[in-house]
Amino acid sequence: MADRRPAGEATRRAVLGEAHVNKSQGTSDPFNAGFIDLITEGAWGTVWSSDAITKRERSMLTLALLAGLGNFEEFELHLRATVNTAATKDDIREVLHHVAIYAGVPRANHAFKLAREIYAELEETGDE
Repeated sequence: MADRRPAGEATRRAVLGEAHVNKSQGTSDPFNAGFIDLITEGAWGTVWSSDAITKRERSMLTLALLAGLGNFEEFELHLRATVNTAATKDDIREVLHHVAIYAGVPRANHAFKLAREIYAELEETGDE
């Protein structure tokens, strides 16, 4: 997998942004270094670097899964990343409708709440 590291690093930076990646790499230590390698090579170097579907589509799938599973901290991170993946507010609204039907209204309701807060923040800072 080591050959996937450069692609994973580049894709992760393109999707999540330089600031986030730099910050998270600053938390690397002997205990979690292998885990960071696994994510960089597996998630970012294999899955996110694939050109089988667009970054927009991959972003929408990721948000649906994160909301449906209740992983809201990661949901927030990936919702902010939509400014880099081209997934729109309309896309995310549709994603959350699917979450409501297939994973449950409470999960979708909380994700809508977070999305509204994040979109308001992005509009305020002009990062939308």
